[in-house]
Amino acid sequence: MPVENAFFESLIGHPVFPVRQTSHSLSRRDVVRGVHYTATPPGSAKHVYCPRGRSLDVVVDLRVGSPTYGRSDAVVLDALEFRSVYLPVGVGHMTVALEDDTVMAYLWSEAYRAERERAVSALDPELGLPVPERPVLSERDRAAPTLAEARAAGLLPDYAACRAVERTWRVAS
Repeated sequence: MPVENAFFESLIGHPVFPVRQTSHSLSRRDVVRGVHYTATPPGSAKHVYCPRGRSLDVVVDLRVGSPTYGRSDAVVLDALEFRSVYLPVGVGHMTVALEDDTVMAYLWSEAYRAERERAVSALDPELGLPVPERPVLSERDRAAPTLAEARAAGLLPDYAACRAVERTWRVAS
């Protein structure tokens, strides 16, 4: 096992996921993307970094049944510190561009398919996420349900199902 994979596995308990897609986004200051996640199954894990500009990167545990359900954490990503964020299957992701021309780079464990993509409102007061005073949101993100609405509609991922997807990566490595 390569050293990088052994280090990653020591941190999260399983090998690096098989990368199925890479993508990038370009945003101006105050653009908010998210809180995005992928329907599970199949779900999708992500590895995210910011090669240009600065971004506030926020993770939200959307996995029903998780011990950290509904909790969030945030870190500033930029090209100076070279930090990155790993998002397990079922964990929501939001970015806030802190500068114009901010680029975010994503490695995905599954290929993007629009019909599987979901969102929870970044403006949901229950989540209390750090958004700018005048956030720039896409139509999709403006229309996203609150966490409670998504849960009531059965749209949120199940913790056990998300963990089961990740266990398949142990077999594949």
